[in-house]
Amino acid sequence: MGDGLAFFDIVFFALVAGFLILRLRSVLGRRTGNENPERWTPRLPREAPSQTGPAKPDRGLPDNVTPLPGREPPVASSPLEQALTQIRVADPSFEPQRFAEGARAAFEMIVMAFAQGDTAALRPLLADDVYENFAAAIKGRLDAKQTLETTLIAIKSAEVVEARMEGRTAFVTVKFVSEQVNVTRNAAGEVVDGDPNRVTPVTDIWTFARNTRASDPNWALVQTSESQ
Repeated sequence: MGDGLAFFDIVFFALVAGFLILRLRSVLGRRTGNENPERWTPRLPREAPSQTGPAKPDRGLPDNVTPLPGREPPVASSPLEQALTQIRVADPSFEPQRFAEGARAAFEMIVMAFAQGDTAALRPLLADDVYENFAAAIKGRLDAKQTLETTLIAIKSAEVVEARMEGRTAFVTVKFVSEQVNVTRNAAGEVVDGDPNRVTPVTDIWTFARNTRASDPNWALVQTSESQ
């Protein structure tokens, strides 16, 4: 009798277990349409980069194209990059990043020297015609018995936006974005232009030039404009 009951219990629990498995399968195997498809897609591990040598840049070649041995395909570049490359060929010491840093320093020096009317500091930094314009503006300010107060709050960016070679001379144009406070006062100290309590964003487009065959490594400011 006991053996019969034990056998009956085993059969009963087996039926219950089978029923539960079928219920779970019906729930877990059903998609509602809101699942992320990537969860159902097997992912293959990415191939680890080779450690036998430096990685080569992606040339953007189709999968079925293999470059000829010893002949790397040309890398596509923008007109600006091509022009900077031409300058580097003419002047191997030219580095765009270092040039931008130097241009940033020159920008601050020129802006402050102009505000202070310091023509001696401006002379070696400017081309002749630009210097004449700056000197004339300074003289006009002095004749009017006015003073210019400039506070350079920050140079937000100094970006090379254009470059070219004309014969031996390299030209590089930089876009400066700065924050300044500019105030012009008369002889009595009264404000005639600007606001001493207002920080103004200013965008300047300056072009620098240098004869790449000259021994003097300095660049001169040859053109200025202000972007509104």
